[in-house]
Amino acid sequence: MHEENKSTPVPMAFMRFLLAIHKDEGSCYGVTVPDVPGCFSAGDTLDEAIDQANEAIFGHLALMLDDGQMFPAAQPFEVHRANPEYADAIWSYAEVDLSTLDDKAERVNITLPRRVLALIDKHAKAHHETRSGFLARAALAEMRG
Repeated sequence: MHEENKSTPVPMAFMRFLLAIHKDEGSCYGVTVPDVPGCFSAGDTLDEAIDQANEAIFGHLALMLDDGQMFPAAQPFEVHRANPEYADAIWSYAEVDLSTLDDKAERVNITLPRRVLALIDKHAKAHHETRSGFLARAALAEMRG
């Protein structure tokens, strides 16, 4: 019997996202990602706006994964084109590499002083964690500030 996967599926390569680009007189290019609610970016040039959109999409989806949310389903272009909110939009696509968002464990080789490694192991053991689990959690906590 096939058991349904309860984890968030993450594409292992590039994923295309539709971009709605707006430009008002005297302003930057604004980019909205219709299939990722709340995801937007801007740039002084069209190329910069699209590059910033790639980063915004990646960051937004990473946060969604961290919160245990599923990726939103993409709607056909015609659905967005018919939306009055995007009436004056210039349309483009962003291809975003989502391969680094998976949670597959990867073996790495790091070098640490023995004293530091002993302290890490002592702390991990006291908190019923593995060395790898502790290092991953500590790194994520540090990066989140």
